[in-house]
Amino acid sequence: MLRKDKEALVAEIAELLKGAESLLISDYRGLSVAELSELRGKLRQSGASFRVVKNTLAKIAAERAGRDALAPLLTGPTAVTICGEDAVAAAKALADYARLHQALVVRGGLMADSVVDAASVKTLAMLPPRDTLLAQVVGTMAAPMTGLVTVLQGTISGFVRALGQVAEQKAAVDGA
Repeated sequence: MLRKDKEALVAEIAELLKGAESLLISDYRGLSVAELSELRGKLRQSGASFRVVKNTLAKIAAERAGRDALAPLLTGPTAVTICGEDAVAAAKALADYARLHQALVVRGGLMADSVVDAASVKTLAMLPPRDTLLAQVVGTMAAPMTGLVTVLQGTISGFVRALGQVAEQKAAVDGA
């Protein structure tokens, strides 16, 4: 590879690293090209991208992107998964694929400028999907308001029933 090509590749990787909120590093040694293509497809469905990188170029790109903390993870055959908006979905897709293909080993990653280890990525993969988490948060926030509305409705309907009974009693007294 020519020097200018390497510089262009380093600039491209640095831009990816700089723009990524979260990313995962894995060792793909032992996976065939077909298996890597299958993995890329699964990650694409979760909004992530998977890229095989040379360690020397990746270390230079990480340094340029201000992501020096990645350097210890960049050893051996390295693949970088750039998580999209949903890091949980990307971690889940990667962990599920690693469970089926023992050759794929997740080393760790970077979440919001913090380095995470492989165990943390597995824990992240066990979380429910983003939509489910958002629904749980909204449900938790809405529960007290729903309870208040129910109590207020009960009070108002009780008041209306009492007024109705008073009106019936008054009509019965007036009719007698």
